[in-house]
Amino acid sequence: MLYKLSIKNIKKSFKDYAIYFFTLILGVAIFYVFNAIDSQTVMLDISNSTNEIIKLMTNLLSGVSVFVSFILGFLIIYASRFLIKRRNKEFGIYLTLGMSKRKISFILFIETLFIGIISLIIGLGLGFLLSQFMSILVANMFDADFTKFEFIFSKSASVKCLIYFGIMYLLVMIFNTVSISKCKLIELLHSNKKSEKIKLKNPWLCIFIFILATIGLSYAYYLVTGGVDKLQNAKEIFIPITLGSITTFLIFWSLSGLLLKLIMSMKHFYYKGLNSFTLRQISSKINTTVFSMSIICIMLFITICVLSSALSIKNSMSANLQELAPVDIQLTQVMNLDSEDISEFYTENMVKNSKLDLFETFERSEINLLDELKDVTSIYIYKTPTLTYKDTLGSKLKEIQKKFKHLNYDSSETIVKLSEYNNLAKLYGNKTYTLNSDEYLIIGDFESMTSIRDEALKTDPKINVFNHILKPKYKKCQEGFVEMSGNHINSGIIIVPDEVVDDNYIYYHMIVGNYKVSNKKDKIKIEEKFLDINLNKNYIMPNINTRLDIAEATTGLGGIATFIGLYLGIIFLISSAAILALKELSESSDNKNRFKMLRKLGCDEKLINKALFRQIGIFFMMPLILAIIHSIFGIKFSCFILETFGKDGLLPSIIMTAIFIIIIYGGYFLITYYCSKNIIKE
Repeated sequence: MLYKLSIKNIKKSFKDYAIYFFTLILGVAIFYVFNAIDSQTVMLDISNSTNEIIKLMTNLLSGVSVFVSFILGFLIIYASRFLIKRRNKEFGIYLTLGMSKRKISFILFIETLFIGIISLIIGLGLGFLLSQFMSILVANMFDADFTKFEFIFSKSASVKCLIYFGIMYLLVMIFNTVSISKCKLIELLHSNKKSEKIKLKNPWLCIFIFILATIGLSYAYYLVTGGVDKLQNAKEIFIPITLGSITTFLIFWSLSGLLLKLIMSMKHFYYKGLNSFTLRQISSKINTTVFSMSIICIMLFITICVLSSALSIKNSMSANLQELAPVDIQLTQVMNLDSEDISEFYTENMVKNSKLDLFETFERSEINLLDELKDVTSIYIYKTPTLTYKDTLGSKLKEIQKKFKHLNYDSSETIVKLSEYNNLAKLYGNKTYTLNSDEYLIIGDFESMTSIRDEALKTDPKINVFNHILKPKYKKCQEGFVEMSGNHINSGIIIVPDEVVDDNYIYYHMIVGNYKVSNKKDKIKIEEKFLDINLNKNYIMPNINTRLDIAEATTGLGGIATFIGLYLGIIFLISSAAILALKELSESSDNKNRFKMLRKLGCDEKLINKALFRQIGIFFMMPLILAIIHSIFGIKFSCFILETFGKDGLLPSIIMTAIFIIIIYGGYFLITYYCSKNIIKE
């Protein structure tokens, strides 16, 4: 009998379970999709290095899954709390008819078990279908051969789902049993007549708290934008985070006491239509959900920032590859070592032979670079201890040292001849320059560092380069770079006239060029040939950096950021929307009599539905609006942290994040509205 009763309860209360059931299915599906990536990539034809990157990504996703399971576990227990509250009168009737609490707990156990099994089956089925699209995404992202594509069901991902969600459902069963055991018959029977206690707040205190919270929040915004230089280490980042969290709570707390008072003063608006009813409902909800609204707001803020930043990294790094790795290969070798450099890395013979450049080094390995490469361009990098970073800052030195204490002001500057840089710039497709015999210029692309140099260059600082006094040609850094990379890392290179350079201060030699072959496999063979050059311990091994390596590293990092960002972002978004939806559905059920009274007073269904739509819309929008305001400053801070990746992909990533929010958050809003409309129907 108890089994039949449980099944009937599930069918009868489907409209109450719909959001809960929908959220469980989505949670299982997403959990499966991101944990099945490892199985899906087995069929891809990829290089060993790409395979290692994917393994690292799947390991990180496994770790993130543990955190996600806690979020989903909290959500499921939170949802169960509302569902039990909705059925208090039903349980009271069971107790009145002589049913024991143990049997009621058993009914809930059966219901939870059935819902868990159904959600797991449907969720795994949906996850299996979605994981096939994920395979295509991974293949495209890592430029893999997809000819061996086939549908694969991941046993490891399904086992993980069963274990993690099994534990969650077990916790829900324990929670339900404890909740029922603590219930009293009188409370169960009259729970629908018992309203939540709303304490009236002093409006003047609310105004004071609101102003105080606004000032605190403004200071937190300042710390992550204009005052970001004051955050000298990682620990200090928690100052604006903590301040922002506390002020978010205080803003909702103060608004719960101010909102109704403020709108009541606007008589024309307050008494229009059902505005008075709607606004009192909203004020009541905010009063009783201040903490929940604050948590949801923070979760939405994290979702927007994580998704925007993660997708931005991927887009920016893809763009960087075209700009910052314009040729096939870059070879570098340290030169002119002295006896002080003898260590575990450099032997005495290496130091003696460090006068050799790259051409001579490869000749000793019986490889002629010109046989394998075209568009070969050679460039020498110079350094001297008499020209350091602080020497280029001029009269701004003390001011900059006070502002940026963490910089190494004694590091030697990098110097390049004008003619050699121009040859390289032509190959890269960058701008070339001219200089007079007494001029220099600085090129860079790392914005934080170039902005510091720009401040110094405004004062026309003169520098001493190999006993030649030079003045700056430009009042700011010029865009440019020398070494290939996946990110903007050039903090500044001094370009000087050829005649002022002392060739005794060559720091290292660099050669860049393109392969004569165009096929990717042939390019890899040449790279392997260069890596396997037969040099004994008497010579310094050259460092090889290729466009293919940079592309794989770039794609790998971008892929890791994208998948982790999507995983966390979607879970946080679903959790936030589901909590609001469940709260609203519970309120709609409790407020049936109030809507019934409106009908008796002559309100038509269209007006009631409009009031309900506004009520739910405002309830969903309040945490989202504040989260968006937080995110404007949060994304600016993310741009500062992720500056080396560039900002080219920021706008598309923000648009993509907005689409996710509209689909998921907006979808929950619409489902909540239609379910609530059905609940309040006569």
